[in-house]
Amino acid sequence: MQNDEPTPEIPHAEEANFSHVVEANISAAKTTRLYEQEKAPQISPPTCAPVLVSRFRTTLRRMFFFGSVVLVNLIAVLWLADLFDRQGFHNSHYLILAIFALLNGLLVLGTFHALAGVWDWLFSWRSVRITRLTEKQEGPLAYRYAVVMPVYNEDIVKVCARVEAIYRSIEATGRLQDFDFFILSDTTQLNLWVEEEVAWTNLCRKHNAFGRIFYRRRRINENRKAGNIGEFVKNWGGRYEGMLVLDADSLMEGRDIVSMARIMDASPRLGILQTPPKLIRGSSVFTRLQQFAMRLYGPLFIRGLNFWQLGQGSYWGHNALIRVKPFSEFCELPALPGKEPFGGKILSHDFVEAALMVKAGWEVWLAWDLEGTYEEAPPTLIDHLKRDRRWCQGNLQHLWLVFARGFPFPSRAHLFMGIMAYLGSPVWFLFLLISTWVAWDFRNSNLSQLPYEGYVGEYLGLSGTEQAWYLAGMVLILLFAPKILAYLGTVLHPRRRKGFGNTFSLTVGVLMEAMLSALLAPSIMISHTLMVLGMVLGRSVNWGNQTRETDGTTWFEAIRYHGPAIVIGIAWSALAWYVGQSFFLWMSPILAGLVLAAVVSVWTSRSRYGRALQRHKILATPEELFPPEIIRLADGAVAAVDVALTAQAPAREGAIAAVVDPYVNGVHVSLLEADAENFPEPLMEKWLSDGPDSLNKTEMAEVMYSAQAMLQMHRNVWSRPFEQMHVQWSRAVESYRTRMEDFWGAES
Repeated sequence: MQNDEPTPEIPHAEEANFSHVVEANISAAKTTRLYEQEKAPQISPPTCAPVLVSRFRTTLRRMFFFGSVVLVNLIAVLWLADLFDRQGFHNSHYLILAIFALLNGLLVLGTFHALAGVWDWLFSWRSVRITRLTEKQEGPLAYRYAVVMPVYNEDIVKVCARVEAIYRSIEATGRLQDFDFFILSDTTQLNLWVEEEVAWTNLCRKHNAFGRIFYRRRRINENRKAGNIGEFVKNWGGRYEGMLVLDADSLMEGRDIVSMARIMDASPRLGILQTPPKLIRGSSVFTRLQQFAMRLYGPLFIRGLNFWQLGQGSYWGHNALIRVKPFSEFCELPALPGKEPFGGKILSHDFVEAALMVKAGWEVWLAWDLEGTYEEAPPTLIDHLKRDRRWCQGNLQHLWLVFARGFPFPSRAHLFMGIMAYLGSPVWFLFLLISTWVAWDFRNSNLSQLPYEGYVGEYLGLSGTEQAWYLAGMVLILLFAPKILAYLGTVLHPRRRKGFGNTFSLTVGVLMEAMLSALLAPSIMISHTLMVLGMVLGRSVNWGNQTRETDGTTWFEAIRYHGPAIVIGIAWSALAWYVGQSFFLWMSPILAGLVLAAVVSVWTSRSRYGRALQRHKILATPEELFPPEIIRLADGAVAAVDVALTAQAPAREGAIAAVVDPYVNGVHVSLLEADAENFPEPLMEKWLSDGPDSLNKTEMAEVMYSAQAMLQMHRNVWSRPFEQMHVQWSRAVESYRTRMEDFWGAES
């Protein structure tokens, strides 16, 4: 393109002083490196600190809870063994009994969490709440705290909107001076890197928050999120008593964050304070289903979990306040023996960090009654399962640790439950396969039921069929009791019922959730089974960012992803029909979920169906019908967006903006470390002459990490004739002329 007109004068980046953008970042980082200069002495929790629950009471609660679980499960296993005995023991019955004991034990464990939650609610005056330590407390905090948000290839405008909302929410409490905020980037996409820098600058400039909100991007993304947090603790943690760890989709009310800080001030033995986040902003049927179930049934399970874990709880990776010094001292993750997927770096770091904290004598509590804590969920079943692939590998790595020396029983229980969240699916699949084989073998052997009545038949006078139905009824009660109890508790509580719409919409939502969950469970079982099988075969996962928004699953994607489940479902249906109509009917809920896997996956991914349900208040939640202040703040937060300072303008986005735009270039250069020796001139010339696509990612990063190179690139783009540069650069420069002409035309 020939430059026939004089180029508009644009100030060079070095003429725009951006030192205020990073001055606080650099100075604070230099003065707060916690353990590089001097290793802190090993610390232990104060022995004189008050104990919230006595050891005797804690032991009694755990014995009662787990003793009840074992007793109920033992009764069910013996009942099934007696049923097998009256039929004549088949060799496979021993394996079925073992698998049933494990699966039914997990079911009983979940049900008793809900029952313990009901008990805790009925006798709420005896409920254990760590938040009681600071009820009605006001005044300044004793220590300073950091709010940290790790990001990885996220939509930075939405991330900054959440940071802005939390910032303003804490500001409204009058305790903003006690908190600093950190956006900790592990972003690998170079364009997003530049957009993050610009969005952070806009956010700080509009709220006068330089020196209060910090931004840091790691050049080497070692050990994923755990490494990101660990690097922050190492370089910045010495300034703070605790850090509130968030995810990129997290939101928390400022008053609850201040309350958490007060609890940590008042409880010197507290190492981690976890909150139970609620799911919000679900638009598809799938996400609405998840957030409805979590909001309706979750409180019972959360209170039941707190009933027995007490001060030896777990950490869920986000929306939790962590005391920095013991975390740094005791929670460095070990490398597991061997290579990934079972060895190497630990993916699911949170459970392990909590176990290490508890092992060292520090307390980990679940603040179950803090309400203002939120997160978002994957929008479709397939996105949910892709995230599960990472969690599956991370949780199964805990097989190395569940029997590790020194861990207390609650930590082992948390690790075991995390493992079985994924290992339970192949065990369930194996149970169904063996049951099918037994039914097929029984049909082909032409055997009839033996006349022996067994202990149950002898003492209770039940036939074999009646005995089987009683067992099935017991399993169904265990399965649905938590949902029925939560439903009744909500219907009978007017204020809580109003949060879900009304009795009709709540009832429809419960029935829809039960039906769709039953249809989704078999396809999830197959997916988790294939995940575990893939790990056994040595397939590891890549670290990818989480999908938070989508227009829905395509039919092609659904059939491709759920193809194995569909094929298994069709073949299994034919076999079940051959075995017998009664067996086919018994298996029909599972077979329907497999055969219809793609249909259900596509339908639940559609936002238009979700919006239709929303209009009728079906699967509604209190946060949807009565949005909390923090959600309204996040929805209206726009400080990260500025048309004058942007890396998302047409013709100059991301890395191109970092070269061409004087202000974006100034922000980018001011955030780079001085590197006088690195001046990749050949790469710069290639980038200019052949265009942005001529360099690979590594080559472009080499230029972008050099402050001198980026300054020189900016000069060259604005001073060279257009015919000596690639057309993308001339287009970017000309975009300013267009904007100026529009401006002068509007003025005239």
